[in-house]
Amino acid sequence: MARIRVGLLPSTKFMVGTLPVPKYADQEKTQIATDRETGQPLYTVTVFLMEDERAEAMKITVPKDGLPVGLKPGVPVRPVELFATPWARIFNGQLSDGVAYRAALLELADEAEPESDEPEDLAA
Repeated sequence: MARIRVGLLPSTKFMVGTLPVPKYADQEKTQIATDRETGQPLYTVTVFLMEDERAEAMKITVPKDGLPVGLKPGVPVRPVELFATPWARIFNGQLSDGVAYRAALLELADEAEPESDEPEDLAA
């Protein structure tokens, strides 16, 4: 399958929506999925992508060692090495398709806004 690197605008922000949950390799949820290269267990985190005037919920798969301490709903994060993989399958005669997102890790993002280069008006 094609993996597509996701380019993000500098103004793009992400906020955690849910705590990480294990990603399962089977429908019976008996075996946790693991990274093929490292063997690390995989987790899914729902985040809100905020860009311009819109927000969108998306699920990102991250290996366990890519989950920072302090990750909880409402915390701003930044996905590192974010890739999208389009997928499609036929199940019970119905076509399902979508995009799976994968990041090497989630970094905690600094909430502070960048300071303005304009001098403050002190005459007020």
